[in-house]
Amino acid sequence: MSRIQVTNLTFAYDSSFDYIFEHVSFQIDTDWKLGFIGRNGRGKTTFLNLLLGKYEYSGSISASVDFEYFPYPVENPDEMTLSIVESVNPQAESWQIFKELNLMDADPEILYRPFSTLSNGERTKVLLAALFLKEKAFLLIDEPTNHLDVNAREKVAQYLNSKKGFILVSHDRTFLDQCIDHVLSINKTQIEIQKGTFSSWFANKEAQDEMELEKNAQLKSDIRRLEEASRRTERWSDKVESTKIGQRVAGLRPDRGHIGHQAAKMMKRSKSTQKRQQNAISEKETLLKNVETMDALKLNLLSYHTDLILSMEDITISYGTIPVLQNISFFVRQGSRVCLRGKNGCGKTSLIKLILGEEIPYTGSFHLGSGVKISYISQDTSWLKGSLTEFAKEYALDETIFRALLRKLDFDRVQFEKKIEEYSEGQKKKVLLAKSLCEPAHLFIWDEPLNFVDVFSRMQIEKLLLEYRPTMLFVEHDEAFQEKIATQIVDL
Repeated sequence: MSRIQVTNLTFAYDSSFDYIFEHVSFQIDTDWKLGFIGRNGRGKTTFLNLLLGKYEYSGSISASVDFEYFPYPVENPDEMTLSIVESVNPQAESWQIFKELNLMDADPEILYRPFSTLSNGERTKVLLAALFLKEKAFLLIDEPTNHLDVNAREKVAQYLNSKKGFILVSHDRTFLDQCIDHVLSINKTQIEIQKGTFSSWFANKEAQDEMELEKNAQLKSDIRRLEEASRRTERWSDKVESTKIGQRVAGLRPDRGHIGHQAAKMMKRSKSTQKRQQNAISEKETLLKNVETMDALKLNLLSYHTDLILSMEDITISYGTIPVLQNISFFVRQGSRVCLRGKNGCGKTSLIKLILGEEIPYTGSFHLGSGVKISYISQDTSWLKGSLTEFAKEYALDETIFRALLRKLDFDRVQFEKKIEEYSEGQKKKVLLAKSLCEPAHLFIWDEPLNFVDVFSRMQIEKLLLEYRPTMLFVEHDEAFQEKIATQIVDL
């Protein structure tokens, strides 16, 4: 076992003063299975690139291991998969690769097919196997679950749990719990490391946030009370001091020495109160800096005039002579949230395209209610471009509401000035989510809406859907999301 030591790391893009990291120091054991957690845009991928030496920075990063990044870029996807694996890791022998693939329940036959013909899950398994076979390798695994179905996620999680020595960036709570033993989290003002799974880390965070919120409320109350006490003492001191310059009463002079002493005593008490007040203010300023706000979102939900919105009976979709899915039947009623579940390639997206009106060859009975307005989120974000203003105008969105939703989804205002194509994948998905929340709709069809989206935003979306209970048809491989949101699951 050795350590990766990060000391006084400071980094900003384009020599700006908008630091991604500033004077950050921590250390990592190279045997850890480290989950890397943080909001979109906080710098997770940037940190991985710093470990890889892609950017200049101040401070130091020292390690006795070789950093390997996943997903590894494949320059010629039409090449035989075995050749690609050998180019990634020339030292790996065929029997070793077969063994690693068997651990992930992948057929070694895929090595003898062009890489371009492999599914997303097969590609993930092949590249992970090649990288883990490298000696002295410490893997930087960047969101491996995107576009993977539930079964593939489970197999990859089991595989990672059998390994050690990696940093895993993922927003899938179930997946993280299955394969990590430490958490590295990028908070608002710091980076911290804890031993445990995502669930234990999140429970600790909730407890810490709750404690700080309670302490903050108590200090606010104390500060108000001390402010009033200080003002009251000052008024009394001034009143007593003013009696020194008074008229004779019954032929007696005021005892100015005694009055002065009393005034000074009150002033001393006032200063003591002010000091306690300042201490309380200083303590309050240390709180809540890392509390993640999850503001309530809103949905533009329309009510339909009948209960049944969509029906599908004995639907079979075929391309040529090859059926993609067969004899599928289900109904979508108002207020139901139907999850389409199945392996990649089983026809989920084809079924959605059919509902959206695309020319998809099918047999069976399909009926969508007359005048049903649909809000759709696609898997693909590659088409997004231009400014937020142009995007809002193109889709007739209320720009004020659209931007407000993005702010609630943790967009910094500086992001509003950038082109959408410059956003991270998670931020692009949030643009599509905000668009859908703005659109008035009877039926919301979301195809893998949470790919690349951070955990806190996923929780916001879950809370929204449970509150508004919209009519939905969705595909999402995040098991925690499925369990909380789906009222019906259709296995394809």
